[in-house]
Amino acid sequence: MAIIYSDHAIKRMKQRGITELDVEYVLEHPIYIKKSFEGRKVAAGQIKNKLIMVAFIEIEKKIIL
Repeated sequence: MAIIYSDHAIKRMKQRGITELDVEYVLEHPIYIKKSFEGRKVAAGQIKNKLIMVAFIEIEKKIIL
């Protein structure tokens, strides 16, 4: 599935020191995924002893952050 990074997501990732590889790992190996608002979901995963939360929406076989 293709991952599309919004400008907002890229900005937040830079602020928090999170890489695309970190995001991909969390999406592929989440501790849990829960429903959010307006069809969005939040995946939680652990990277280097940090809890990473990835908010996303799935549209037509694409994951948009």
